[in-house]
Amino acid sequence: MNAPANPTSAARRPTPGVRDLTTGPIRRTLLTFALPTLGSNILQSLNGSINAIWVGRFLGEQALAATSNANLTMFLMFALGFGFGMAATILVGQRIGARDLDGARRAMGTGLGLFAVLSLIIAAGGWFAAPKLLHLLATPAGAYGYALSYLRVIFLALPPMLLGLFITTCLRGTGDSVTPLRLMILNVLLDAGLNPLLIRGFGPFPAMGIAGSAMATLIANYVILIVGIIYIYRKDLPIRLRGRELAYIIPDRRLLNFVFVRGISMGLQMLIMSLSGLFMIGLVNREGVEVTAAYGVAQQLWGYVQMPAMAIGAAVSAMAAQNIGAAKWDRVGQITRAGVTANLLLTGGVVALLLLFDRPAMALFLGGSSPAIPIARHIQYIASWSFVLFGVTMVLFATVRANGATLGPLLILASGIAVGRVGLAWFLRPSLGQDMLWWASPLSSGWTMVMAIFYYRYGNWRKKMIGPKPSLAELTEEANASGEPGGRLNPSG
Repeated sequence: MNAPANPTSAARRPTPGVRDLTTGPIRRTLLTFALPTLGSNILQSLNGSINAIWVGRFLGEQALAATSNANLTMFLMFALGFGFGMAATILVGQRIGARDLDGARRAMGTGLGLFAVLSLIIAAGGWFAAPKLLHLLATPAGAYGYALSYLRVIFLALPPMLLGLFITTCLRGTGDSVTPLRLMILNVLLDAGLNPLLIRGFGPFPAMGIAGSAMATLIANYVILIVGIIYIYRKDLPIRLRGRELAYIIPDRRLLNFVFVRGISMGLQMLIMSLSGLFMIGLVNREGVEVTAAYGVAQQLWGYVQMPAMAIGAAVSAMAAQNIGAAKWDRVGQITRAGVTANLLLTGGVVALLLLFDRPAMALFLGGSSPAIPIARHIQYIASWSFVLFGVTMVLFATVRANGATLGPLLILASGIAVGRVGLAWFLRPSLGQDMLWWASPLSSGWTMVMAIFYYRYGNWRKKMIGPKPSLAELTEEANASGEPGGRLNPSG
């Protein structure tokens, strides 16, 4: 079932500006790559939590409930473009692993061009569709005005958010997980620092209310995008585009076809997850503002619970992509097993800590006397452990997607959500009560994990190929470009 080894792998030489993930001890490489990514993910969630604290303390529970509705709606739009970016970055990682730098730049350019257009379309569409989206969610009347003001500004922030995400993911595809961490630190300092200034108004800053929280996010993401681009060009990294390579931003038809086919599948996975989240918040909204606020706080804490799994999944994806590109299939299996073990230990540890210290954490958002806290704690006890199961699925899906297999994960995820989360919550809520809203999550996660294990072991994902092979003319063009500083395939610098 495994692909044949690459007979030229022994002659592979290091590429300047690229961290080689195809050699060295797997567990240590996985952890050293995953830890900066984990730091980035923690900071991202911390940023959202700090902003939620500002909103909850300055503007109250209705405003906090509004941000929960608005953020889920924004994530729905975000999912429409996310899959295409993931497909492009997987292609970048594969080309890096195969030492095809010109191919990596072509994939980078195609992804940038596609993402730029999609992000603008999504931002414009989201601005005008925001009222209808909030009505579909049955957003409580007291939170609707807050949610609309917040959501419309957030949609304007989507272009730099999506492009910035694409750039940082491509950096990870080259083996660099430290630079994205540095960019995230700057993002948190700007976003969390500007939030109270723009919400309440201090000095030269206007008092914008909840829209000020969204404006802080907008400003921070535009700054991060500009800084990231400057960094890539100052360091002359292999994924930079220069001279004739700038034409790669006009998407290559063959690469675009690959990105669309794989991207639609991955985008649908994100869309299904987003729709299930929107469906759940719609059901939760019908339980009242206190339950909605409690669910919003639970989601804030769940952001931290899933961070180890997301970081490990990102590390597994980057390592698997490079090793598949290098045809080192024995290492691909070892990487996956190491990723599953790391997830069980790290995610399980975070769940235990959360259940021990959930009350003081929740009090940060709502105050110690809020009636929403007991509800939120009850939700945590039922649903939090499902993220351990979710993490195993994420690692397995990260490996198979690294070889372009996206249909299997899509079908598994769709069945898990349709049968588990949405189906159980919708049909059993009237007879078994409110708790079915929370039990739907672990039941759905268990189903998808079992099916993911089966697909990883017995599916045909290893036989897939990550994209179109370069033509003879492209190979000649790449050879002619090998004298460029970022394109040499020898260690001479």
